[in-house]
Amino acid sequence: MTLFIFNLCLALLFAASAFAKPEVYIQNGNFEEKPDPRFLKKTRIIGKYSLPKWEINGFVEYISGGPQPGGMYFPVTHGEHALRLGNEASISQTIKVIPGHWYALILGASRTCAQDEVLRISVPPHKGDVPLQTLYSLNGDVIAWGFKAASNFTKVTFLNPGVQEDPACGPLLDAVAIREFIPPKPTRTNLVKNPGFEEGPFPIFKSNNGVLLPPMQQDYMSPLPGWIIESLKAIKFIDSKHFNVPYGKAAVELVAGREGAIAQILRTVPNKVYKMVFTVGDARNGCHGSMMVEAFAAKEKLQVQFTSKGKGKFKTASFKFKAIANRTRITFYSSFYHTRINDYGSLCGPVLDQVMVYPVA
Repeated sequence: MTLFIFNLCLALLFAASAFAKPEVYIQNGNFEEKPDPRFLKKTRIIGKYSLPKWEINGFVEYISGGPQPGGMYFPVTHGEHALRLGNEASISQTIKVIPGHWYALILGASRTCAQDEVLRISVPPHKGDVPLQTLYSLNGDVIAWGFKAASNFTKVTFLNPGVQEDPACGPLLDAVAIREFIPPKPTRTNLVKNPGFEEGPFPIFKSNNGVLLPPMQQDYMSPLPGWIIESLKAIKFIDSKHFNVPYGKAAVELVAGREGAIAQILRTVPNKVYKMVFTVGDARNGCHGSMMVEAFAAKEKLQVQFTSKGKGKFKTASFKFKAIANRTRITFYSSFYHTRINDYGSLCGPVLDQVMVYPVA
């Protein structure tokens, strides 16, 4: 118990500095600096450099949020204007970074109509496709995407790689910010890096829905330092300003059942016994029902049941495991799917926080 309290105190001290590297908009990141009306043909932007601070290619529209002609509705939560990327269209901007440092792009994005819409993000030498077909919030989602800077300046590009039959379809992008990370390290008393998720893509904008961490991100470029999003669906990063968080200023919400898993690889000593301690609960966001978090380490597994009434309760669980190699993967996912009691269109799930692994004396 003394070791648990010591680890917890360390986590809370680290939480106090979680905002040391604040997020900032990149130039005209909310697209409120408008194109000159001479370069607008209805909603289409004409000219490669007609959108201030950005370079555009292909069919890019400058739109206002709300009802659209044809009966569609475009959610623009983080301002009044957004961009819609048509087939194979892109926008890009060159930004200043520090070589070798870790960053996350934080963006407001959603699909407009097609179920298989994808947003391709490129920051050389990294690139990846962020699927937008699953909506986690009716007002549009906030997404984080991580990268490690390779030079003093890098070009950030957002591309719609798809070719849709309906030209009115395509990803909607309404805000872009960037956050620099401090790479987390394990401690002598806890093998888990970033155990309380205090180093992460804290949301800005006007969002109170958390930040989605895209699936299939490896830990060398994860938007959640130290952790791997090794699943088909996203994990949600939540903050204490908008959600109930058991400890510190952040946690993760497992919003996609068994399709959403989070993992980390630890350095261990073969045949040595370790104890894993973690906390589960609900985010006080109306997520209700019988929940279960499954935890895995080496050959051991623990199922933690939790009945949520959506009021912010939590519990701590633990189990021991024997390492079978010098690397041990720990993994967590939710056994079931859940939606909010007042919004059945929004996926939610159990909260995971304060993960600790230490050797048993």
